[in-house]
Amino acid sequence: MSSSFKFPISLFLSSLLLHAALGEIICEDLPAKTCAFSISAAGKRCLLETENVAGKFYCRTSEVDVEGILNHVETDDCVAACGVDRKTVGISSDALLEPGFAAKLCSSACYDFCPNIVDLYFNLAVGEGAFLPDLCEAHRANPDRSMLEILSSGAVSDMAQAPAPAPM
Repeated sequence: MSSSFKFPISLFLSSLLLHAALGEIICEDLPAKTCAFSISAAGKRCLLETENVAGKFYCRTSEVDVEGILNHVETDDCVAACGVDRKTVGISSDALLEPGFAAKLCSSACYDFCPNIVDLYFNLAVGEGAFLPDLCEAHRANPDRSMLEILSSGAVSDMAQAPAPAPM
């Protein structure tokens, strides 16, 4: 068995042992590779951080509460479907302006099946005065229009004070 094959297996097994032993996710105990887009047993988002040492990452618990989702490590399928990157250090609403990101985030594969990631970007959009369902609807209606145009056009300026999408 090659050493490149042993590492993922050992990571997977240690993850199973961690969950079996503790029965809960503690962000600081997660490997950097699974930190981003994870939620602790206490319902707090896990954040990937970097030290001053180049390439050295660690996971920490944020102060951000997530309603209705506990003990969750995002699946690789959702990471791919939503166009996010597990190596993301700090998450910002700037991603909403990146070409192609809205298409993935608003796709059925992401929007309908990845409530953790959708909830995160829903809240980031709210922070920008936008309503993610309206942004996605505007994007679906005119996929060639950039998210920057949609945000600045006032198409979503009458944002409703609606709750985040319910987890599935």
